[in-house]
Amino acid sequence: MRRSRQTKIIATIGPKSGTEDGMATLFEAGADVFRFNFSHGTHGEHAERLEAVRSIEKRAGKPIGVFADLQGPKLRVGDFAEGGIVLEAGDQFCLDLSDEPGNRQRAPLLHPEIFAALRPGSTLLLDDGKLQLEVVSCGREHADTRVVTGGPLSNHKGVNLPNVMLDVSPITEKDHKDLEFAIGMGIRLVALSFVQRPSDIEEARRLIDGRAKLIAKLEKPSAVEHLDEIVELTDAVMVARGDLGVELPPERGPAIQKRVIRTCRQAGKPVIVATQMLDSMIKSRTPTRAEASDVANAVYDGADAVMLSGETAVGDHPVHVVEVMERIIRFTEQDAAYRDLLNASQVKAVATEPDTITQSASTAAETLSAAAIVTFTTSGATAIRAARRRPPAPILALTPNPDVAHTLTAVWGVHPILVAAIDNPMEMEKAAIHCAVESGFAKPGDRVVVTAGLPLQTPGVTNILRLVQID
Repeated sequence: MRRSRQTKIIATIGPKSGTEDGMATLFEAGADVFRFNFSHGTHGEHAERLEAVRSIEKRAGKPIGVFADLQGPKLRVGDFAEGGIVLEAGDQFCLDLSDEPGNRQRAPLLHPEIFAALRPGSTLLLDDGKLQLEVVSCGREHADTRVVTGGPLSNHKGVNLPNVMLDVSPITEKDHKDLEFAIGMGIRLVALSFVQRPSDIEEARRLIDGRAKLIAKLEKPSAVEHLDEIVELTDAVMVARGDLGVELPPERGPAIQKRVIRTCRQAGKPVIVATQMLDSMIKSRTPTRAEASDVANAVYDGADAVMLSGETAVGDHPVHVVEVMERIIRFTEQDAAYRDLLNASQVKAVATEPDTITQSASTAAETLSAAAIVTFTTSGATAIRAARRRPPAPILALTPNPDVAHTLTAVWGVHPILVAAIDNPMEMEKAAIHCAVESGFAKPGDRVVVTAGLPLQTPGVTNILRLVQID
């Protein structure tokens, strides 16, 4: 089943889509990768869903990506005696470490790391930014605040601290368990939530120890301040606009999103745009015009993937949402301006042999109107390097490694195909032609551009380019 677009679709799995039939219809509608949100669900439920995905994959004959999204240190207020309160602007309100149920005067906030970081004048945002508190005075076990923006506040609502660096690891005890479980059951993509600094990525890498690829979720303004270092250290980046949008003024969001995409493209790291892309479709069957433009703008900028969250996890029309996103992407990529914008923002080639080969492959594919670029890859690096150029032809990544095939499903323009290991260079061209034709990307009379590395099966080596006419 070939896709007729380059930008990938990620669908979050939840109660409305977590059955095998539900995920199969999402895949058929256009989902390339499934997000398992470890903030919800049990290990048993995730294991059943992964088994179902692999069953769908086997029937389809096409790799399907899955990534585990770790919850991270989610900060929340505690319980209220009556389940909730209403705060008015100007009220005095205290947050403290006591586990006594809250009331109109105070609430439990059982996170000592927050009080250690607060200063008079600091801002706290509650319930996705709906309420705003200003710290008047504080100590290591409490903070006296003034309500700037009031509203209802109920049990376990989230807390955000813009411009405050917390001395807390992004990997909680729960995340440790979830990480080991996810990797143990075969998931090879892991997303790290609430990254604040480069050292957070280094900590996660030590724990993963090469067993999976790491996606850094940008949800904190401090992460954006360290963008270049974080991009260099990680395997992929997600612009997680939910919490990031809460902690930043709305006017800064679009520019930051474009900056992140541009930085990742220059570095050759896949980048995902996520959160509220078609949010109104959780209930509605049609997106707003602004949402359609939002998806299209991410595609025009050259994002590798766009992600659906609540729309497919808990929404009323999960399959229809994927179909709508598929149509928006295809129509955008067919626009003449799309290729012009990609060419205008083309990244500068690195002075290496592999980058020279992949740049030449892209140029050759455009000059010859090639049906496809076929790459042989053992680590995935060759295919990702080819995608960095955003070539006009689809990239077929032939690999003998299922883990590599699964990680490549989230990369722009890459269509991973599992093949037997090839040790004879003479067989390489035959395999390229066979896969291009069998998968529906080419037909007799077409040309394909083939890249590989000698010696074969050597990770990271790309030193061969062949132009092949299909008889």
